[in-house]
Amino acid sequence: MLGSFDAILLARIQFAFTVSFHFLFPAFTIGLASYLAVLNGLWLWTKDSKYLDLFRYWVKIFALAFAMGVVSGIVMSYQFGTNWSVFSDKAGPVIGAPMAYEVLSAFFLEAGFLGIMLFGRERVGPGLHMAACAMVAFGTFLSAFWILSVNSWMHTPAGFSIDPETGQFLPEDFWQVIFNPSFPYRLMHTVTAAYLTTAFIVGGVGAWHLLARRRGGEDASEATKTMFSMAMWMAAIVAPVQIFLGDMHGLNTLEHQPAKVMAMEGHYESHPDGAPLYLFGIPNDAEQRLDYAVGIPNLSSLILKHDLNAPLDGLDTIPDDEQPPVAIVFWSFRIMVAIGFAMLGIGVWSLWARWRGRLLTTPWLHRAAVAMAPSGLIAVLAGWITTEVGRQPYTVYGILRTADSAAPLAAPAVGTSLVAFVVIYFAVFGAGTFYILRLMSRPPVFHEPRLKDVTKGPIRTAGVTPAPEEAARRPEAAKEDL
Repeated sequence: MLGSFDAILLARIQFAFTVSFHFLFPAFTIGLASYLAVLNGLWLWTKDSKYLDLFRYWVKIFALAFAMGVVSGIVMSYQFGTNWSVFSDKAGPVIGAPMAYEVLSAFFLEAGFLGIMLFGRERVGPGLHMAACAMVAFGTFLSAFWILSVNSWMHTPAGFSIDPETGQFLPEDFWQVIFNPSFPYRLMHTVTAAYLTTAFIVGGVGAWHLLARRRGGEDASEATKTMFSMAMWMAAIVAPVQIFLGDMHGLNTLEHQPAKVMAMEGHYESHPDGAPLYLFGIPNDAEQRLDYAVGIPNLSSLILKHDLNAPLDGLDTIPDDEQPPVAIVFWSFRIMVAIGFAMLGIGVWSLWARWRGRLLTTPWLHRAAVAMAPSGLIAVLAGWITTEVGRQPYTVYGILRTADSAAPLAAPAVGTSLVAFVVIYFAVFGAGTFYILRLMSRPPVFHEPRLKDVTKGPIRTAGVTPAPEEAARRPEAAKEDL
């Protein structure tokens, strides 16, 4: 019969699976909502049909990804009440309000304006439609604000007291709860990661269609060229900013969660005269050492303390029962960092190609962009694994252990629900993702004639003023095009 530890482990795996699956969609839609607002604004400003074409192309994808994000997120609240009911009981008085505000403000804002954004262009006028696009984009950011505030409080709890009788966390200072020590760094790092994720997906789709048109001996549409160009500008500008924000976040983590940074760096031993930066190694928790280590002397001290000879403590200063699983944290951190520098490389490469006038005619850059299309999603998952596994063995860091947060459920019950989640998630969201990929495989061109235009005379391409010779065509001639 499975013991209580196995039930807790299964509950952790279940939560990790569902939250990881869920976050893939917000990581994409946070940036995509802003991109759509920019495209709509550019269309209103310039009346250039390529921006309207791109808006109509991506808004369908946004709607699907947003819907799957909402549905997959609903499950999280149920898990707080089932597998993690003890945590909910103890931390609920503090984190309940911000989570409710996320629904009452961010989600209602998104849901209230989403319909206008999707279907209101011809019904409410350009000004209100633009406002709806902006509100949806702001709503996605506001949602990230509240959720990250709750998550950050679990890492760096502040502004609370503990009831000595019930053991509940009670809010004392709402602003300290929200703006806890790690929150600004997490918010900037996560939102910027979402923008990069969107940029590389958009860039990958644009590069795919550039390559496809080149293979077919055709010239890509202006919408495709603009899509790729805008994405590469975003990568070139935001990737270095993200690396800088990641460094700031790391320094904040070193201050408040040193054991996590020790695991990230693979520092089992303290280094009084400067710590190396390990590029490779196999963590060995049993022997408390990094096997086959390959590192650069003193570079970790330079990065974390800005001093080559600065001392750094190791996991030998942390009790064994308070150490996170080093192997998972060590490798997930390296995956995230490696992808971040690969993104920087693509951004620099695109600047070089743009300067030479070959941004749209460099096949190897386009192939690299296609390969990097899912890199943002992989990086944000690796980042969340680093930060969440690195927090162990706590749910509320330093105060409430994970083993004391779980509901007293039997392992078979948790295991059964975990299997059900895996099957349903891959079936439902796998189908949705497949359909999104099919939409992405089609080029962003909207020049096909529409039946309702035929009866009115000239064929009008959406958002494009017809040429004089086209406007003079008879309806019978238009029918021949169909």
